[in-house]
Amino acid sequence: MKRFSAFFFFVGIHSIFAATWQWKLVDSIAHPQTRFTQGLFWDGPELVESTGLVGRSAVYRMNKSGKVLDSAIIPAPHFGEGSARFGDDLLVLTWQSKKGFILDAKTLDAKGEFPIPGEGWGLATGDNCLWLSNGSPKILKLSPDTKEVVGGLDVTSAGKPVGNLNEIEVFGKYMLANIWFSDSVAVIGMADGKVVAWLDFSTLAKRTRKGSAGAEVLNGLAWDGKRLWLTGKLWSKIFAVEIKEPVKDSKP
Repeated sequence: MKRFSAFFFFVGIHSIFAATWQWKLVDSIAHPQTRFTQGLFWDGPELVESTGLVGRSAVYRMNKSGKVLDSAIIPAPHFGEGSARFGDDLLVLTWQSKKGFILDAKTLDAKGEFPIPGEGWGLATGDNCLWLSNGSPKILKLSPDTKEVVGGLDVTSAGKPVGNLNEIEVFGKYMLANIWFSDSVAVIGMADGKVVAWLDFSTLAKRTRKGSAGAEVLNGLAWDGKRLWLTGKLWSKIFAVEIKEPVKDSKP
């Protein structure tokens, strides 16, 4: 979502109320630091990224090494956000334009538009529907046919609402969500919206920002069936990590 010049780090509830899932860095590919990443997902063997900022919003289709195979511009005054594929359509949100764009999933040609109930942040597919985040603690469930809201998940941790839910990715029976202003990813049970664990990428994110001037917050999650790929706004790399078995957090 929107750009910011100062970083605020989320240091609270994940260390107290839920387990921490461990991860291991296994690979990385180059990522142009001009891209303000808003959405990331695998479409078969190809990686799709949507980016933001007015006048710089676009969709990129890449191979496994990060080489661009095709792209499409999201025209001004729109600010591009999350993206996902459903059937033959590639759907891209906008932040505050209250609409999304429908592209042909193969050619990236424009096919149409659809309304968004408020702001658009993250988008994912799962359970034969679309899931949309808008920065609130509620992730909306949309009909893939009408794009109307047909339900949703109220995301909580230890009974408390979890806000600033940004980029999202369905991961088996869970949904992963970037938390804006943080280097943490929430692991959310799709059955009840409860955060069952956290992934803490603070060391990776801080190292990336230190080595890449202008790099901003962690954002962008893509599960390839075995590994989680992640990046951030204006980051110089996309990283692949293996997620290990959950461990009980030893902190009080």
